[in-house]
Amino acid sequence: MASSSDPWMKEYTEASKLVDDISSMIADRGSLPQSGPEIMRHTSAIRRKITILGTRLDSLVTLLSRIPPKSLTDKEMHKRQDALSNLKSKAKQMGTSFNVSNFANREDLLGQGKKAADDMSRVAGLDNQGIVGLQRQVMKEQDEGLERLEETVLSTKHIALAVNEELTLHTRLIDDLEDHVDVTNSRLQRVQKGLAVLNRRTKGGCSCMALLLSVAAIVLLAVIVWLLIKYL
Repeated sequence: MASSSDPWMKEYTEASKLVDDISSMIADRGSLPQSGPEIMRHTSAIRRKITILGTRLDSLVTLLSRIPPKSLTDKEMHKRQDALSNLKSKAKQMGTSFNVSNFANREDLLGQGKKAADDMSRVAGLDNQGIVGLQRQVMKEQDEGLERLEETVLSTKHIALAVNEELTLHTRLIDDLEDHVDVTNSRLQRVQKGLAVLNRRTKGGCSCMALLLSVAAIVLLAVIVWLLIKYL
């Protein structure tokens, strides 16, 4: 590849280092506890770096498309395209593993799948005026891509708002259910207390009745004994 003073090479070197850093962090993640704040912070840091990597790859694509025609040999251009494709493949795999969906879907949203190679083939053989015209066309295509991205973002926003309203409704329903449960629980406690008082009273009444019957039986028995003694 070209000299390290080349802006594309500088950006490529930084992106490669970032890929190595992310790979190292992913390897270190295996030695952490499977749950807890430590692994959550580590995973969040990995996701941030993957997002930064996606930005650098976008910059590489842009720089590659802006390289003047015939300033690089076809062999060098193919090397850069292959190197960029390799980095993008690794980054996409990392993004998919850690659910960084915005990175994984960025190219689909903007329609940049093989744009760099197509742009290089389109500028081949054009004069300055043709290149200027092509640049205007590319800018128009980018504007259209941004419009599609805006539509996707707005659609996602509407979906998020609908989900939020649904969650709010469910939250209110759960709160109402909790209130009803609390009221029912309070009523049940009052009924249980009333039953306990009634049970104590019932037991007390039975005890008094039994005592009176016992006294009456003793008195009756005493009268019978007295009569037997008197008339025998």
